[in-house]
Amino acid sequence: MVHTIKLEDTKSIPLSRIRNIGIIAHIDAGKTTTTERILYFTGKTYKIGEVHEGAATMDWMAQEQERGITIVSAATTTFWQPYFESTVSREPYRFNIIDTPGHVDFTAEVERSLRVLDGGVTVLDASEGVQSQSETVWRQADKYHVPRICFINKMDKVGADFFATIEDIRVKFGVKPAVMVLPMGSENDFRGVIQLIERKALYWKDSEADTEPQIMEVPAQYTEQVEALRAQLVELIAETDDGLLEKFFNEAEISADELRTALRKAVIAYKLVPVYAGSSLKNTGVQPLLDAVVEYLPSPVDIDHITGTHPKTGEEIVRQLVPEEKLSILAFKIQTDPHVGKLTYCRVYSGVLKSGSYIYNSTRDVKERVGRLLLMHANQREEIAEARAGEIVALVGLKDTKTGDTLCEEDTPIILEGILFSDPVISLAIEPRTKSDQEKMGMALAKLSEEDPTFKISSNAETGQTIIGGMGELHLEILVDRMKREFKVDANVGKPQVAYRETITQYAEGEGKYIKQSGGRGQYGHVLIKIEPKDRGTGYEFVNDITGGTIPKEYIEPTNKGIQEALERGFYAGFPLTDIKVTLYDGSYHDVDSSELSFKMAGSLSMRDAVRTAGMVLIEPIMKVEVSTPEQFMGDVMGDLGSRRAQIQGTTTRGAATIITALVPLAEMQGYVTILRSMTQGRASSVMLPSHYDVVPTNIAEKIVAERQASGAVRKIV
Repeated sequence: MVHTIKLEDTKSIPLSRIRNIGIIAHIDAGKTTTTERILYFTGKTYKIGEVHEGAATMDWMAQEQERGITIVSAATTTFWQPYFESTVSREPYRFNIIDTPGHVDFTAEVERSLRVLDGGVTVLDASEGVQSQSETVWRQADKYHVPRICFINKMDKVGADFFATIEDIRVKFGVKPAVMVLPMGSENDFRGVIQLIERKALYWKDSEADTEPQIMEVPAQYTEQVEALRAQLVELIAETDDGLLEKFFNEAEISADELRTALRKAVIAYKLVPVYAGSSLKNTGVQPLLDAVVEYLPSPVDIDHITGTHPKTGEEIVRQLVPEEKLSILAFKIQTDPHVGKLTYCRVYSGVLKSGSYIYNSTRDVKERVGRLLLMHANQREEIAEARAGEIVALVGLKDTKTGDTLCEEDTPIILEGILFSDPVISLAIEPRTKSDQEKMGMALAKLSEEDPTFKISSNAETGQTIIGGMGELHLEILVDRMKREFKVDANVGKPQVAYRETITQYAEGEGKYIKQSGGRGQYGHVLIKIEPKDRGTGYEFVNDITGGTIPKEYIEPTNKGIQEALERGFYAGFPLTDIKVTLYDGSYHDVDSSELSFKMAGSLSMRDAVRTAGMVLIEPIMKVEVSTPEQFMGDVMGDLGSRRAQIQGTTTRGAATIITALVPLAEMQGYVTILRSMTQGRASSVMLPSHYDVVPTNIAEKIVAERQASGAVRKIV
């Protein structure tokens, strides 16, 4: 049954019937296919768009359709009326859905989506189980406390194993899975699922056109297994609720409604994760999943409130998530649209935003005018007059707002928790082909970096080249392709370069004196610093230990700035220096000649002096690599990884495949996918995730420094 509910019929939908959900998972688990089925069954689309045909509604970019992958998160709004027996009302529910990418290179899209969602649907491949990127997005969702449901997809695929995937969820995610359904058959024999709480079998005929499940009694061969699994489920739910636990111990009957109500509370409190199963491609198992979103995932009412801080006083502010409250909005995504210009995707947490009104950006202390309000359906738009608490909309007309900014009313300001993104791990040089491309390239890069917070642009002062940095080779390849197609910029691109960093290994002290006398007013700045190494990945820390006014307060921050600028330039191989604690402990000043500039220069000179004896080393990004290969190629794959300075972490067997996990320097992994395919007749696949930074072996570090000096990119200081 396909529900067709028009937007105009749903203006009065209360907050309790809104679900802001994201579809998250590893690449190729079937997120976009599942989203396409949701849109079809809810009546949003009248034809199912297939990813493999390049016709998926949510994959609207040309690059997504060509490659069959999701690159940017796409938002849509649709409506669903509960299908099966339920404790909730049978009225329409509004779903604001975000379909996210699965590829690690586009992790920023997942990060920002999870920040504004109330619930998530994690899609897993029944034959692959919990893969590495699934673990990454799961941890991202943990960070933002997003309750989740798991959907074990591809039950019709060769090697599908429902119970092995359940065990994976328990072990790798570290959660308690609440098994809600039992699949009837698997691989070619998969025909449907049995709902355990209701003891009903949902049977889909073996016809792709037949999307309606037949509701039947549990087949005799499954009765015993269903009762055993149901008993486990009842015990699991009862453990989360004192009232039900008492009934359970007294062996009293617990009704289906009581179980569903208690399970909802447990899911919202992150105690249990309901698990469903099906095959999105074969239109099987999607309706129970949609009902589960209504039944178990939270509405804005369940989240209740959000906390922020006052931009000036820093005091904590609590806002209820209702339209009657003061306005608070988080901008989570910027997108350049060829028809309307800049679109700012926002989640309205509280209050009501009207089209044409003025709004205050409390993060940047600027006023903005909301030209138009749009409800998005992938790249289709629908204009609306107002957006209320709980909605996800796009704003047109905002000029200065960036990803992670808070929008509110000027007389009641608030700053909500922003969004943190990873630093780029790979970079490449890019230059325009012709003079006419020069100006266009600058504009295109600026727009793309505004859209994508993990895409960084810098210039090399020595060579004059523009350097672009991103999360992986695919990430940069897509961005260069977008420049060509969307902005008509032709560019020459250099080879990808790894984002090395420098750090120190021991304590050292340094002195910086900047004295200039050349007639008229001079310059005088003098600082003494201590530097010491910090744990890997902790970045830069500045400590002001000045006592007795040896350096006036107004010169402390300029000194800090001078130190940071020196760190950014690097001292060993011209790469930024990180994981360092700098303590400013003494110095002197001149009543007339001292200035902010002189202390900034002194800060920079003190850093240069200190690093000479601090045992500088080069560090490089290490990737966690997971290779899935048929057993016959395992020796070749492991041998090849060994030649790439890999540390093999372990191997596991799943069906006919062997999964090898290793830590490998990113510098050794360029073009690896192509080599792996040719080595295994195209039968192996790999996934690469950033793990940590580690020290580069001395012989390789010396070679990198020599190459950098030869190219004129750096002159050796240490």
